[in-house]
Amino acid sequence: MNLVLKVLVPCRLALQVQQSATRLFPSHLYCVPTNLSYIGTRTMAQRSITSFFKVTPSKPVVKEELAEKDNDIVNGDSSPSSPENGKTTKRPRLESSDSDLSPKKKQQNPADIKQNKKKVKRQRIESSGSEAEASPESNEPLVNTAPAASPSADKPQIKIEKQSPKTYQSPKSKKKKPLTEPNGIKKSPSPKKDKKENPTAEAKRKSIGKEDESEETNNELELRSPEQLVPEAEYDPSKARYHPVRDACWARGRPVPYLALARTLELVEATSARLKIIDTLANYLRSVLALTPDDLLPSVYLCLNQLAPAHEGLELGVAESYLMKAVAGSTGRTLAQVRAGVAREGDLGRVAEAARAAQRTMFPAPPLTLRGVFAALHDIARTTGQASMNKKISKIQTLYVACRHSEARYLIRSLEGKLRIGLAEQSVLQALAVAVALTPPGPGGVTELDASKGMSPEEFKARVEATARAIKRSHAQCPHYGRVLAALRAHGAAGLARHVRLTPGIPLKPMLAHPSKHVSHIFDRFERERFTCEWKYDGERAQIHVPARGAARHLPGAAVFSRNQEDNTSKYPDVLRRLPALLKDSVTSCVLDCEAVAYDTVNKQILPFQVLSTRKRKDAREEDIRVQVCVYVFDLLYLNGEPTVHRPLAERRELLREHFQETPGEWQFATSRDCTSVEEVQQFMEEAVKNSCEGLMVKALTGDQSQYDIARRSHNWLKLKKDYLEGMGDTLDLVVIGAYLGRGKRAGVYGGFLLACRDPDSEQYQALCKLGTGFSDDELRDLTAQLRPLALAAPRAYYCCGAAPDVWLDAARVWELRGADLSLSPAHRAAIGRVAPDKGISLRFPRFVRARPDKRPEQATTSAQVADMYLAQDQVKNSAPTANNYDDFY
Repeated sequence: MNLVLKVLVPCRLALQVQQSATRLFPSHLYCVPTNLSYIGTRTMAQRSITSFFKVTPSKPVVKEELAEKDNDIVNGDSSPSSPENGKTTKRPRLESSDSDLSPKKKQQNPADIKQNKKKVKRQRIESSGSEAEASPESNEPLVNTAPAASPSADKPQIKIEKQSPKTYQSPKSKKKKPLTEPNGIKKSPSPKKDKKENPTAEAKRKSIGKEDESEETNNELELRSPEQLVPEAEYDPSKARYHPVRDACWARGRPVPYLALARTLELVEATSARLKIIDTLANYLRSVLALTPDDLLPSVYLCLNQLAPAHEGLELGVAESYLMKAVAGSTGRTLAQVRAGVAREGDLGRVAEAARAAQRTMFPAPPLTLRGVFAALHDIARTTGQASMNKKISKIQTLYVACRHSEARYLIRSLEGKLRIGLAEQSVLQALAVAVALTPPGPGGVTELDASKGMSPEEFKARVEATARAIKRSHAQCPHYGRVLAALRAHGAAGLARHVRLTPGIPLKPMLAHPSKHVSHIFDRFERERFTCEWKYDGERAQIHVPARGAARHLPGAAVFSRNQEDNTSKYPDVLRRLPALLKDSVTSCVLDCEAVAYDTVNKQILPFQVLSTRKRKDAREEDIRVQVCVYVFDLLYLNGEPTVHRPLAERRELLREHFQETPGEWQFATSRDCTSVEEVQQFMEEAVKNSCEGLMVKALTGDQSQYDIARRSHNWLKLKKDYLEGMGDTLDLVVIGAYLGRGKRAGVYGGFLLACRDPDSEQYQALCKLGTGFSDDELRDLTAQLRPLALAAPRAYYCCGAAPDVWLDAARVWELRGADLSLSPAHRAAIGRVAPDKGISLRFPRFVRARPDKRPEQATTSAQVADMYLAQDQVKNSAPTANNYDDFY
């Protein structure tokens, strides 16, 4: 047998031969050596084994023992494994594939071995001590010389070295473990880590505000790593001692995240104090000025919920129903669910925010940037043509699904046209002034982050006021934020007056008047001062601009703008054609403040405002115009390259009569009279009302109060209207038949009501007006509580209305109302057929006076009384010859 083995030594079959021999022939009969050395047998490289165990540490012995016990249970043997019982639960993996010559193998049959291979998971073990001591270069045979661990000393045993269990760090321990760079310097993955481990750095950071300003600017305006930035969701511009760089959530030169603006608007909405609102917005604008000044213009426009100057006419043109459809399609909800949420919340923005928060996406869209949203809104506004609404909805959905946190709320509100945060334009301008005063821009950009250092509170307050006056004056004369902000960035607040001026072609916000209820109040206001009274015409405000080209006027570039700065040039082609008749040769450029009034050229009589409203609003052709207008000029704002708004009214009126001329029925100066007594004012008021005017405008003639205050409702102008004095001479008792759900601050209560008069002949309630003013908050809550039990599922058969309200109500409550006057209306049905065959009468500017619980609905004002009150008005009497031709105006 030994001879056979020596012949088969070089072969790999030696092991199999030995195993077969030991099974067939007892070892004591043939004296098979148990410690046989295979000389020249090729084994696994020792170096590879050592490197393997160094790279991958072995598992702890405890786990190995547990695995052995589990293997015993799986194999059906729950007794502990020991050499005495001759059982083994795991076959250890040896270093050499050819050295599987364990005595225990002799006691197992091939079936058991095969079963163990399938069920038992092999464990890694350490190499024996003899192998560790062997040299890779040695030619000596690898022999297992480990001391036996079993009582049988003649059987070789494999030595297993105990290793410490391999431990894995948890995410928290990994965060706490300091990172080490190749040079051995520790660094922190977050600013919070620095505060704990490096108090010196924290003290240095707190002392930055005390360093020299120039050094601070150079250090703070550098690019910051993402770890040093404030998380966008935690951005807080309302914090005390706000720093425009360290407290920002974006780095210098990077686009402003839209979430930064949304967070700012969210804080503004939650604040009621105006000064706090201004400070919060000013802090945000400071960061924009210091880090990304190119985003200043989109920031201001989105705060104002605008896309461009008003005269450019850039509007989104997306109705609320389409926005609901976009929200429903993006979140998997039905349109009915979205409508129900809006009815409950009163705010589509909050409904969209809640729906977006509940939505989960597999692949989140890239975060929105401010400039990206602004450009997308421009794209939506300019989308026209076939299927333009579907394209707009698709673009809205693309923006909506990328919204995070409160972005959805303000995106939908911007698209809806109502931010509902209580941020007026004057507050935005004041916040811009504070931001510029603290972080002043210049030709080279921002040079200091806090210009208030070294100033007393009084000095800084004076600086803010001076900056605010400069910005507001420039914007009033040129309400174009693109030009104002460009000049502000390039030349600072001190250079605005030189580079931003009144320019023909850019409409101004007109000066407005305060109402006055008593004639005596006029003399109290203008005591010992000259004033004049002008007829207040019932028409449409028209601001006429004539630009210059070179030294001559450019009539093709003339334009007509409305009170709201809308371009009405295409609405009045006849007015522009007659323009040369108004201008004398001395006029090269001008801006006129006028009133366009419907005019009967045959009877030389002013017509009611309702007649003027029948003109086509855009793209009118002169040959199709049937409602003629007469333009009444009452002020001059710009003449031959120079603004005249700072001159007294008496001087402006002289210039107006010197350089312009009247044409009866086309161009006329406003009828005026310089009154000195109460009797003269009352007599002049009666003349104005008889000539179909609303009342009088009272203006200061001389002094500082006589300047034209652009974009201001000034007490230097007072309006005395007939409805302010006595209304229509009587009030109306009307029945409430419908209500409109409140929005914004009126969410949860009724925000408006539909009221009707009673027609006893047909036993109908005919709608007369929609009412939404004259209530206090407490009155509105009480009235809502009284009317909610009267809600109906459908209108009564005897209700006669043009448009349906949100909620129909049972006709059980009577309210007393007062209004300016009565007018014909195609929308309302009161007294229909009594004055015009297919038009009703509506109440203009209705105001709630009181509830009338003492009256029943059957005692309400009748439709015949409404018709009589309409016909008794002076303006209707004056236009009586044309009363039967109202159909011609529509």
